[in-house]
Amino acid sequence: MKGILSRILSLGLAAAAAVSTCGCGTNAAAFSEKTTQEIVTDMGLGINLGNTLESCGSWINGTDVRSYETAWGSPVITEDMIKGYKAAGFDTLRVPVAWSNLMTGDYDISPELMDRADEIVGWAIDADMYVILNIHWDGGWWEKFPEDKDECMHKYERIWTQISDRFSKYSEKLVFESLNEEGGWDSLWNRYSGGTEGKKESFDLLNEINQKFVDIVRSSKGNNKKRHLLIAGYGTDVALTCDELFKMPDDPQNRCAVSVHYYTPSTFAILDKDASWGKNRRTWGTDADFKELEKYMDMMKEHFVDKGIPVIIGEYGCPVKNKEEDSIRLYTRSVAQAAWKRNMCPVLWDVTDAFYSRSKAQFKDPQILKGIMDAKTLDRGTNAAAAKKTAKKAA
Repeated sequence: MKGILSRILSLGLAAAAAVSTCGCGTNAAAFSEKTTQEIVTDMGLGINLGNTLESCGSWINGTDVRSYETAWGSPVITEDMIKGYKAAGFDTLRVPVAWSNLMTGDYDISPELMDRADEIVGWAIDADMYVILNIHWDGGWWEKFPEDKDECMHKYERIWTQISDRFSKYSEKLVFESLNEEGGWDSLWNRYSGGTEGKKESFDLLNEINQKFVDIVRSSKGNNKKRHLLIAGYGTDVALTCDELFKMPDDPQNRCAVSVHYYTPSTFAILDKDASWGKNRRTWGTDADFKELEKYMDMMKEHFVDKGIPVIIGEYGCPVKNKEEDSIRLYTRSVAQAAWKRNMCPVLWDVTDAFYSRSKAQFKDPQILKGIMDAKTLDRGTNAAAAKKTAKKAA
């Protein structure tokens, strides 16, 4: 989540034989006739491999993939770490990637970076997990779209053409995500200005990018003809994604879901210390907090799920520093439940040693994990009042 939370929470080329066999068997399986909603339901509860393959910065020395992988504090990822996510009960792993880290020529992605991403995706799928693979913040070039659209769109097309080609072998367990949360440009429209000048232009640009994404993937080879795709909402903001100006792309396969992030209220879910725009909030769980959560989750359900468009909450969570422990447990549990009972897939934002210990390959706080996993015990038609009562009692 380079765009928000990761700012606060702060191998060379693999052997050809290893790469060619990575994930064989399950990876080559044919697609089923499951709808995208059925796939999203199967994706259950997810977790992010945050601050890892999307780590970037001009200060990082060298061209070794591992230098970037470990730059923001992560150890080198191992297969046991990935298996640990599955053992904890997670069914989906979101893998954010900054593909611009290692590029040459005409935005040619380094073979070493492609191999490493392929290896990690293969490990997750071999562990019987779904994987969401995206373009993450990626060094900030997204901000240039309004002023240099042709070049940025060319780069975007080159990146997704290469990803689509490399990962075309994978089964429906692999989902492509069009972008992260950078789909919205203050240089065109600032939502906090109170005006609407430039708003349509900014939405139209995101809609065009998302359509380009679908067109690239569908025109590529192999399983991409039927691959399930995840479309990033406007700034992945719930209210703005539900705005009438946001449009889902045309897809001949009708296999698209929409992604938003949930970090509300931001003073609790983003800040871990006071900032110029807000004061760090240590607790969460008032009646007003639950009402706000239900409002936004209902908004996504009514605007998308009820109309046949599946929803993935691609990121949710909060810092683990300067927060009351019980509030962290209640918040993560409540968001997971709220998404689950509306048939959405919630994906916890996690970085090294926040919620999951990568060195021990296990979740750090059993109570947080149990609270999240308890969502699976709920019927997806459970009413809001019952879920709220259950969450408070368990916390």
